[in-house]
Amino acid sequence: MTTVLVVDDQFLIRAGLVGLLRAAPGIEVVGEASDGAEGVTLAARTAPDVILMDVRMPGMNGIEATERILARADDPPPRILMLTTFDLDEYVYGALRAGACGFLLKDSGPERLLAAVAAIAGGDALFAPSVTRRLVEAYARQTACEQPTDLDALTSRELEVLTLIARGLSNLEIADRLYISEATVKTHLNRTMTKLDLDSRAQAVVVAYESGLVTPGG
Repeated sequence: MTTVLVVDDQFLIRAGLVGLLRAAPGIEVVGEASDGAEGVTLAARTAPDVILMDVRMPGMNGIEATERILARADDPPPRILMLTTFDLDEYVYGALRAGACGFLLKDSGPERLLAAVAAIAGGDALFAPSVTRRLVEAYARQTACEQPTDLDALTSRELEVLTLIARGLSNLEIADRLYISEATVKTHLNRTMTKLDLDSRAQAVVVAYESGLVTPGG
């Protein structure tokens, strides 16, 4: 059973999400919050597996709530999936840097939403869709003047894996491309994240763009 917390300030959207999730097998909705502050409180109280987090909310927005939830969470922390109306939203980019596992457009449809919850709960990151890549590319341009991340600690193979992850390939696709096993891909990724002090695949993608390892549109 996957436990889910829904955080959205719009009542009709929140009610629709809760109703859809409660009707799905294998999912238990453990709470619903109308703003980020309430979401932080409920996350600490219910310790959900997955949190559906709206980005734009009055008071505490989704990115601040994400930062606070992950900073206070026990291990393993909840997997946070951002919900947004816009496919290019600076708040989403900030949330990914804060440790969210990905984002989903609110108009994606019921099947897509349930598939996203299942993927996030299973440990995947919702980062492959081209719209997500456009978001990262757009805001990587804006942060190009920041101090780049030092990638010298990575091996050549770890750099290859990080590059392919940033280009939207799945672990299986990377394994096929590099003629290695999927387990080996996961090992390289885990070592990369440890060396760079990263918490999620999403953060690894952001680092790849910000460091210049992958260039927007490249």
